[in-house]
Amino acid sequence: MWLILLVLLAGAGFWGWKQWQSRHQRETAEADIEQQLGAIDQRIEALRRDQRAQGQRLQQADATNRVVRDELLGIGQRAALVEDTVNKLSDPDRHGAQALRLDETELLLTMAQQRLAIAGDLDGARRAYVLAGQVLDGVDDPAYLSLRQTLQQERAGLDALGSEPRVQAMAELDAFAREVSAAPQQPATTVPAQAPWWRRAFGSLIDVRPSDRAVAVQPADRIAAVAGLQLEISLARAAAERRDDEGFRAALGRADGWLTRLSPESPELQRQRARLKSIAARPLSLTIPTLGSTLQQLRQLRAAH
Repeated sequence: MWLILLVLLAGAGFWGWKQWQSRHQRETAEADIEQQLGAIDQRIEALRRDQRAQGQRLQQADATNRVVRDELLGIGQRAALVEDTVNKLSDPDRHGAQALRLDETELLLTMAQQRLAIAGDLDGARRAYVLAGQVLDGVDDPAYLSLRQTLQQERAGLDALGSEPRVQAMAELDAFAREVSAAPQQPATTVPAQAPWWRRAFGSLIDVRPSDRAVAVQPADRIAAVAGLQLEISLARAAAERRDDEGFRAALGRADGWLTRLSPESPELQRQRARLKSIAARPLSLTIPTLGSTLQQLRQLRAAH
């Protein structure tokens, strides 16, 4: 019994030792597997970091490539501009004295057009066109022969204008103002010789006026009417200075009302009113359909060459 018991105890101990050894091996294998899994996770995380870094470097490289491509395009454009400039410099039409004469002609024509458009300086524009014609005469290229003809036609159109319309209107307005100022300040009381006998007999005692007219008779009323007329003439002169057609005509229309206030119906009044209307109908700005045609043709010729 004791021998059997000893054998059983030895078998139980051996089985327990085997179980402990297998469990220890499993635990060791599991620890190794966990350690390997941790190392794999670390490698995967490192690979992910490397992938993200590679993506960032690729994005930076792409941006750098775009910048380089834009710079290359800019260099190509600058090279094309340089080539175009070199071609233009090698062109005989833009070289030497001829190019200077054409530049001076273009400058003079531009100045003439601006003087007319901005300041209405007709005399200054004519002098600029004369100088432009003299400079253009020094260009021997037959391609600019038609340009000389266009310049002569435009100069003829300017010479045909006479004086500036605004200057003419202001001169006539000043003459009209002097005429009105020199007129007597009292209404005429002399009875015409062809008047009826009763009017010639009693004209110095009775003044007959139409009831539908309001002619100023009292000295204070006539002074106020004359002041109003002179004021409207001054307003019309100021409107003519700034080329305000509507203001010019409106001021002369009000001046016509003051004329009817100062004088009764008579041929002299009709003449003054007609003259005032003719002044109001005058233009204040130049109208030249061919203005700037020479400058435009010059630029087209230079662009074509």
